[in-house]
Amino acid sequence: MLRFVTQGTKRILGIHLGLVLAQLICVSAFVIELGRALRGNALSWAYVFEWPIFSGYAVYMWRKLLKQERSGDEGTSSVQDEFDDPALERFNEYLRQVHDPRPPKPPRES
Repeated sequence: MLRFVTQGTKRILGIHLGLVLAQLICVSAFVIELGRALRGNALSWAYVFEWPIFSGYAVYMWRKLLKQERSGDEGTSSVQDEFDDPALERFNEYLRQVHDPRPPKPPRES
């Protein structure tokens, strides 16, 4: 059967849906807080200016995610796979031993 909607298209539609949802939340919260601020709630004035900032951030992330999705880039990772750090390996081994549900082995007698 021929599939018309690919995985990439689904992800892009999800990004668009996320923006629509974020904008609906931000605009409705802005309207609510503006009404409260105009009725005398002084704290609501802070939220009146905060919700448009959140809305702008949602647009910024929407653009960034779309650009990343369309370029096919999985994102830049700050972790290097071939980076060898003996101290980190010892610490990770220590953590594995600490979180191991089995009781520790008794030390060998010599």
